Amino acid sequence: MPHVDATAAMTFDERYRAIDARDVRFDGQFVTAVRSTGIYCRPSCPARTPKPANVTFYPTSAAAHEAGYRACKRCLPEAAPGSPAWDLRGDIAGRAMRLIADGVVEREGVPGLARRLGYSARHLTRLLTAELGAGPLALARAQRAHTARMLLVSTDLPAADVAFSAGFASVRQFNDTVREVFGLSPSDLRARRPAAARTVSTPAAGTIDLVLPYRTPFDAAGLFAWMRARAVAGVEEAGDDAFARVVRLPGGPVWFAVRLDGAGKLRLSARLTYLGDLPVLVSRVRRLFDLDADPTAVDAALSAHPAVAPLVAATGGIRVPGAADPHEMLIRAMIGQQITVAAARTALTALTAELGERVAPHDGLDRLFPTMTAIAEHGAEVLRGPAARIRAVTGAAAALASRALELGPGDDSLAQREALLALPGVGPWTADYVRMRVLGDPDITLPGDVAVRAGAAAAGLPADPRGYEAWAARAAPWRSYLTAHLWRAAPTTAIRAPRARTAPRERSPR
Repeated sequence: MPHVDATAAMTFDERYRAIDARDVRFDGQFVTAVRSTGIYCRPSCPARTPKPANVTFYPTSAAAHEAGYRACKRCLPEAAPGSPAWDLRGDIAGRAMRLIADGVVEREGVPGLARRLGYSARHLTRLLTAELGAGPLALARAQRAHTARMLLVSTDLPAADVAFSAGFASVRQFNDTVREVFGLSPSDLRARRPAAARTVSTPAAGTIDLVLPYRTPFDAAGLFAWMRARAVAGVEEAGDDAFARVVRLPGGPVWFAVRLDGAGKLRLSARLTYLGDLPVLVSRVRRLFDLDADPTAVDAALSAHPAVAPLVAATGGIRVPGAADPHEMLIRAMIGQQITVAAARTALTALTAELGERVAPHDGLDRLFPTMTAIAEHGAEVLRGPAARIRAVTGAAAALASRALELGPGDDSLAQREALLALPGVGPWTADYVRMRVLGDPDITLPGDVAVRAGAAAAGLPADPRGYEAWAARAAPWRSYLTAHLWRAAPTTAIRAPRARTAPRERSPR
């Protein structure tokens, strides 16, 4: 994954011009701390632009917290979409931020985070403090504060439920943190929420309902269509403007639904076994829907190429779907290698019906995707097709179950690719497709994907793998989004991919 961070490359003057113009495109990408007031704001804050001499820019709100600033009560910087930098960056800071958002510090502490990244806890703290202005504990604390604010202004949950849903160990810790970060008590923060942010409908008992911020334009229809074509019965359900599924999180099964409401807001409804899993769920849903992307930057870069400009004009704000569960994503990709999307969906539904754990039904969804242990031990009894492919799938599941293979959003991109290619039955297409979906890597080409090549031919680009890969280099670091556009442009019959370097053969499920 390329080490790209557009905002890090910005000069002070460029950032200052952004806040002077109140440019919403930079919300979530950095914060502006004002020494004369002691607060920090999002770039689009409507307050009077401070004098340059009073301004310090920070890459994260945690860094502003650590420097002694409080969040602005007017612009609520914590309500901005997340920074796209953490998907773009493959360095230690980017990987750490993805893992922190996935709740690793809450579950395993700083030593667990450091182990996953290959550093000592002390050295990791030094690295993150030097790079981001805050160590892992402060970054995790800022994550909890963000979740608490979101719940306070978007729901009517009791304060104690908000505290534990946000990951705080106690109500007292929750109260102290909210006061320190926002300069208000939790009840005062809730009372100040604008009318538009108040709960617009009464959710079902036990259901949390939140608004998920995102940057426009946003190709919601394309995302929902993608998920509808691949929905595994009993686990997932998708329509024109909604998607629901059951997923296993650290604290137990979770049902969630994402829908686009009449006002154009993306809403998340969820029922959790353990309230403390909410930050993990929000992080994974944001990754699943690619909500922290910067579509303006992506569209502008791709539109600079005449052959691609019409595709961008037809589908502005295209997103690259992520993964609700990294292990599941690998199994789904491997099962779909040699067959159509519809056939893969049938095979995955049969696998889940036989091996998936039953859960209390909610809106017709009553099963979890099978565990890796279940697939490793019993997958051969359920899966159909070539014996080599079945052995490859069950072998990959066994490696994941035993932790001989670890797969997650904080992996080093190239190391993950090498580990996947070492598995029997996994070739370049599968390894790169998984990196695109699990890591959110924005710069994957898939040159051997026949659907990509068909879309390239339809767009007037080179359609042979070498020619396409050479041409696509000019679209870096947004080649995953180019891939998504070419998938969309490909004729519906283009569903097969070339032979992999290892048996069994790979074919793209698109």
